[in-house]
Amino acid sequence: MGVIKRGNSKFWYIQFQHNGQTFIKSSKTTDKKLAEIMEADWRKKLLFNEVVGIKDRADFDEVLTSYAESKKELASHGHILLMCRHLRKHFKNVRYFDEITTQEVERLKIEEQRQGYSNQTIKHLMGVIRGSWKYAKRMGYQVNDLEFPTIRVHNSKLRYLSFDEEKRLLKAIDPRREVKGLAPYAERHELLKQEMQDKYDFLVMLLDTGARHGEIRTLEWNKVNLAERTISLWRPKVKNESILFMTDRVFQILERRKSESSFQYVFTNRSGGPKGYRPASIRKAFDQAELPGCSAHTLRHTHASRLIQNGLNIYEVKEILGHSDIKTTMRYAHIEQRSVSIKAKDVIDRLNKENAKPDLRLVG
Repeated sequence: MGVIKRGNSKFWYIQFQHNGQTFIKSSKTTDKKLAEIMEADWRKKLLFNEVVGIKDRADFDEVLTSYAESKKELASHGHILLMCRHLRKHFKNVRYFDEITTQEVERLKIEEQRQGYSNQTIKHLMGVIRGSWKYAKRMGYQVNDLEFPTIRVHNSKLRYLSFDEEKRLLKAIDPRREVKGLAPYAERHELLKQEMQDKYDFLVMLLDTGARHGEIRTLEWNKVNLAERTISLWRPKVKNESILFMTDRVFQILERRKSESSFQYVFTNRSGGPKGYRPASIRKAFDQAELPGCSAHTLRHTHASRLIQNGLNIYEVKEILGHSDIKTTMRYAHIEQRSVSIKAKDVIDRLNKENAKPDLRLVG
């Protein structure tokens, strides 16, 4: 096939078949002739390697980039990019992909578990490293024979908070609360005050919007309209945008934070970039409230459950949560069924009471 243009990329892509396999990568150049020269060189290398049995070493970062690029058409592309960034951070001292061993993959799993990431998230991460490994192997690069750990994801009962549990959580993370070992609120360092306030604001935002952890973490001020009380929320996991109307709590939080902020993001780190919240940090908040088995996603479940319990149907909740497939929203179907069943009972009770009234036309 030679060199081609793909999507909106300004660069030429090299793509051809060799021994029944398709080879593709970006030339990282806008010069078509240079890209054609690179294609010819790549073909020669493949032939040479076949003859002498030597394979090229692949740059770890370039393999991740090329693998993510090959998945560009998928709805999950944004999520794959997030996983790739996570892998680059973990393997920051790895230069070539063939330096990744089974032991390194196992260490990755153990480290993620220690950090408090769920088995579902770890499974997604393993899927990206496995996909990148297969991609490098298919491209003819030198790789190790890897064995990937089995990550079991149990379909546990849907966990969401009652209003009493929510009160316990908010009390446990109240930024003005007295904490053993900490100075009284007025005497605390300003950075500590801000850190405690950030966590409180962040968790309330998750509760009242039903948004994913990463969607609020990377929310920019240009997506917030305080005058109309709306948030234009871009959802990278499913590549769609939702317009969310602010609850009173969310409006008060954003109005206060806007008056104190000159940064791009609503929640920022010390350098002005989007603030990171480790799963272990959020789980600690639940532990303080004595709420076991909860995570940031519990707040999303809580939001969805309350909407259904108060009259919204599955399809309406799908739009609020930004699901691309109704099948994902169907995990809340049993709540809707319970709500509908209660309504049905109330209807029958009302009809029975009306039917039990004496017919005044027959009296006397």
